[in-house]
Amino acid sequence: MKKGSLVVISGFSGVGKGTIMRQLIQDDTYQLSVSATTRNPREGEVNGKDYYFTSVSDFQKLIENDELIEWAEYVGNYYGTPKKYVFDQMEQGKDVLLEIEQVGALEVKKKFPETVMIYIIPPSAKALKERLMKRGSETKEEICKRLIQAKKEADFVRAYDYVVVNDDLEQAVQDVKDLIRMSHFRSSLFTEDMMEFKEEIQNL
Repeated sequence: MKKGSLVVISGFSGVGKGTIMRQLIQDDTYQLSVSATTRNPREGEVNGKDYYFTSVSDFQKLIENDELIEWAEYVGNYYGTPKKYVFDQMEQGKDVLLEIEQVGALEVKKKFPETVMIYIIPPSAKALKERLMKRGSETKEEICKRLIQAKKEADFVRAYDYVVVNDDLEQAVQDVKDLIRMSHFRSSLFTEDMMEFKEEIQNL
């Protein structure tokens, strides 16, 4: 069984990352990594399914015990990716999806160079603001902070391998699937196969 890919999906707050992820995991090829966070749950979010909601002190213990692949502070809250779950799923051949912010994403890429990095962007800045307002989960002040953060993040999108525009949801989901599938054919993943191939040639 081939090992699954580690896939980081990031994007501006309100761009529709969560919706894309929910569409992807309807296919059992993909497994969503559940992140730990200190932020309060939004309406409808379930602990252990959407996030592991935890206190700041418990989150700090995860850091101290080296139980996170990455962690970062974003708009006043902490987010992190538990190690064991991710690695177990990859060994089972699953493509593990991490929905994390830029700081954490770059940390993962540094530790694990084979990570597939995908950034989701909106069709326009106006569309992003409209989506944030429509979501209705933040105050005007919080929306303003997220738009300022998006402006800062725009400078770092080039650090990602691929960019997908979420204008049409169905197309965006298909684009992400295609990019993940392409990652399975990277030459670095076939080193052992090539060694076996060379040995077989010698025995012909």
